[in-house]
Amino acid sequence: GFGQTSTFGGPANTPTLQRLADEGLRYNRFHTTALCSPTRAAMLSGRNHHSVHTGVITEMATGFPGYDGSWPREAASIAEILRGNHYSTAAVGKWHNTPDHELSAAGPFDRWPSGKGFDYWYGFQGGEASQWHTPLFENTVPVEPPHDDPNWHFSEAIAEKAISWLIQQKAGAPDKPFFMYFAPGACHSPHHVAKEWADKYKGKFDHGWDRQREITLENQKKLGLVPKGTKLTPRPDSIPSWESRSADEKRLYARMQEVFAGFLEHV
Repeated sequence: GFGQTSTFGGPANTPTLQRLADEGLRYNRFHTTALCSPTRAAMLSGRNHHSVHTGVITEMATGFPGYDGSWPREAASIAEILRGNHYSTAAVGKWHNTPDHELSAAGPFDRWPSGKGFDYWYGFQGGEASQWHTPLFENTVPVEPPHDDPNWHFSEAIAEKAISWLIQQKAGAPDKPFFMYFAPGACHSPHHVAKEWADKYKGKFDHGWDRQREITLENQKKLGLVPKGTKLTPRPDSIPSWESRSADEKRLYARMQEVFAGFLEHV
């Protein structure tokens, strides 16, 4: 979300994103569809998600126009456009834009990354997956994570694959431009990260969610990401106040946020 990373005033430490932001641009407006598959479909095509037939996540597709989950040929992805303009293209990480009934080894593969303009893909297909024992594909072939490495983690694996692909691409065709779509499983559930990353945030969220919203907005004003006069939206009635929670609930929820922040910093 907009207020999660320290680069955008949030509580999770993101120094790598900060370095990128310092050398480039930070955007403070983004149209999100509030769901995973539709936002990805919109971002990858530059179109309204209904034009990409992705009004909902792929698993909830229906027969209604704009909601059948079958990305049409006429809604080209950015990778298809760039590959047609002599770019090398790669995707690593989560996809979640292939209809459920097209996920088997029999295909069809038109709506897999390889069918949407990507020369190479390494990642998983569904909405969420274990980050320790991920159901992986390389292009259209199922592959197994290594069974002899207890520290294997999906975020690190896709980073290594991305770096390897870039090195090979630049060695093989140094003058050819490239486009890479890097889509980690973090910070979607399940929040899988080693304990030492979560423990970095021990006690950092004991003040609760009401105060955290205020801190994040204060930081965003200081960074110039939002106007100085920006006011916080009221907490919805459906979300209880932090002070109304019991001690056990506060301990649980604070730990959940510690894990989330550690997961985000890790990725």
